[in-house]
Amino acid sequence: MTQSHPRISKAVIPAAGLGTRFLPATKATPKEMLPVVDKPAIQYVVEEAVAAGLDDVLMVTGRNKRPLEDHFDRNYELESALQKKGDADRLAKVQESSDLATMHYVRQGDPKGLGHAVLCAAPHVGREPFAVLLGDDLIDPRDPLLKRMIDVQEQHGGSVIALMEVAPEQIHLYGCAAIEPTQDSDVVKVTGLVEKPDVADAPSNYAVIGRYVLDPHVFDILRKTEPGRGGEIQLTDALQQMAEDEKVGGPVHGVVFKGRRYDTGDRGDYLRAIVRLACEREDLGPDFRTWLRSYVAEEMQQR
Repeated sequence: MTQSHPRISKAVIPAAGLGTRFLPATKATPKEMLPVVDKPAIQYVVEEAVAAGLDDVLMVTGRNKRPLEDHFDRNYELESALQKKGDADRLAKVQESSDLATMHYVRQGDPKGLGHAVLCAAPHVGREPFAVLLGDDLIDPRDPLLKRMIDVQEQHGGSVIALMEVAPEQIHLYGCAAIEPTQDSDVVKVTGLVEKPDVADAPSNYAVIGRYVLDPHVFDILRKTEPGRGGEIQLTDALQQMAEDEKVGGPVHGVVFKGRRYDTGDRGDYLRAIVRLACEREDLGPDFRTWLRSYVAEEMQQR
């Protein structure tokens, strides 16, 4: 019989990172505000949460992250100027971000890792299950991963993480899950987790990507979790304890994602994400694809 669990309504987005891989662009601009075509990466993430039914969003920020708050706030001067010009299209785009969700903000005073950032959300979340969305991972809205994860959590309770198969030589870049199959082809039982293992020590090639649906007992564990890899409090370590002992927060399941994912935390993947999304835009795609074909053809001829 399907169990009944509390409905998830809150999303947490850790956004306190320094964005060092994108320096000097991120010296004064938060990495989350870097545009993907004509919209900052962080807006895609908030839109994903809202599309999954989570319109209460807490953003965990740090120093120099004020532009994030400004982006999701009203800009009356700009709106007034656009209204006077009769520019309804741009006015709608400006207002869209401020109307998306009920936004809340808390600062992560010390950069102690993802686990610590999640722990900063405890007073806002309370004792409800909640979602965590990492801003570096953009999930194509045509592949509703988060909605599926929420459904799995409501069915099984506990926590649910997003998994993706990667080449074995890449697993050292990710958290890695030991898994067992379930009756659902896209759902696995997680029996163990390790953060960025050596290839020889990895229990599988199933990598953890930046979407989580977490039981609130994770806060109790994070409060006691010692710094792990990199001297940081790792969310993976807390989830490992929950996977080992279901009495401390229920089981941990994984949803195996095979859809479209764009990694904006890597410079090369960030550029590829822009190209892919621009090619698919109705307003930009036709002309951009024509130019791209011509550019690639010219480059091939020169080589």
